[in-house]
Amino acid sequence: MATIKIKQTKSRIGVPGDQSRTLDALGLRKLNKVVELEDNPSIRGMIYKVRHLVTVIE
Repeated sequence: MATIKIKQTKSRIGVPGDQSRTLDALGLRKLNKVVELEDNPSIRGMIYKVRHLVTVIE
């Protein structure tokens, strides 16, 4: 299956707890970290929830 690269570009300080847990579920624990995950609807939904904190690298 296709993969997608996600980079955390903004800090999690001050964000609601559910968004912080979403970043943890995506594997993003530090600023500027890049993870590569499979591209499926559940991952896309998590990205949409924290879209103001992350950048998708094509």
